[in-house]
Amino acid sequence: MQPRNLSTVEIKAFVPARDFARSIAFYQAIGFTLASNVGGVAYFRHGECSFLLQDFHVAEHSHNFMMHLLVANADDWYAHIVASGVVGSFGVRVEPPQDQPWGMRDFVLIDPSGVLWRIAHPVPRST
Repeated sequence: MQPRNLSTVEIKAFVPARDFARSIAFYQAIGFTLASNVGGVAYFRHGECSFLLQDFHVAEHSHNFMMHLLVANADDWYAHIVASGVVGSFGVRVEPPQDQPWGMRDFVLIDPSGVLWRIAHPVPRST
């Protein structure tokens, strides 16, 4: 039997949206590029990272859905989120960055649908 090419190219999550148009505006406001929007699925990207926003919402699902975005500097991203005005404009929650015992400095951002994002960069673990 010949070996198969099992290389991977990309993996994306389908992020739920309670109010699809509002969520699109939110993600654009924090700097994601809307690459396409077809049939209730919006494709967002920022640099080499991407996700799919879907026009789908079940509260229990959205409030238990988490995303992790690894960035170069979480403090810079936190300052960017705060400066963007999305906390007031969209009624979202953001918490200040903290060093975590699992070796990340991160902060929590909860989007308009209740999806929890952890935006982080690695830091040396404390012993």
